[in-house]
Amino acid sequence: MAPAETTGATGPRAARLKVAVAQHTGLVGERERNLAALDDAARRARARGAALLVTPELFVSGYDPEAVADDDGAAHRREIAAIARSHRLAVVASTVDHADGGRFISASLFDSRGAELTRYHKQHLFGAAEKAVFTPGRRPPAVVPLHGVNIALGVCFDIEFPEFTRAVARSGAELLCVPTAVPYRPSHGAEANPFDTRLIPGMVVPTRALESQLYIAYANHTGPRFAGLSCLSDPYGRRVAAGESGTGLVVGDVDLRTLAEARRATDYLTLSD
Repeated sequence: MAPAETTGATGPRAARLKVAVAQHTGLVGERERNLAALDDAARRARARGAALLVTPELFVSGYDPEAVADDDGAAHRREIAAIARSHRLAVVASTVDHADGGRFISASLFDSRGAELTRYHKQHLFGAAEKAVFTPGRRPPAVVPLHGVNIALGVCFDIEFPEFTRAVARSGAELLCVPTAVPYRPSHGAEANPFDTRLIPGMVVPTRALESQLYIAYANHTGPRFAGLSCLSDPYGRRVAAGESGTGLVVGDVDLRTLAEARRATDYLTLSD
């Protein structure tokens, strides 16, 4: 299913891009199983009319920094590209990247032919485990067009820094895709656990979309160790599609008309100059 087209100052622009966000748990040491799950998610996303699938952080490796830091990310990217090509579906996926003398947590955007359009290195490493084995990225994410929508990539903890999302939006991004690995934190009341599981996906992510006026596709692993709650948030701060716990797909539309209306209504981006 092709995205709807409209005409803008620079030529045809997609009015709407259907995005699928995969919520599933990648298991450490289970590469073939994880690839099979990704392939199945791609098949189901395509069947539901999606043109883009966003997957969780380090999904093919499984999220465990010390255990997977030496994984062959280049091989994983070739396998992910083959899945994108097989299903004629663009895919955002996170892999280990050994480059420039460092080890990075990366995110890549593959188009429906399996071509890697951009690769981004996670700038904000979370916790001692990531910092012990990975190198923080130093370059901001590129903004690349896909079906007429300008897309940028972040990874997990990046989204918790408002200046990161604001810089991405001011660089021209209309959709920020964020593979993530937010852990499940059992709640026993506000005093016992003020940093509730729902805080980031339920409040921070929609707020980032609102204050920086763009769409955010946020793909998390699910239980028992991870929070799930994957979502697609729009520039009004609405979680237009949201997953709770369990395995599945979150599917929703990125609509550039809605984006334009939100930016006209409240001019957050230029008024902060």
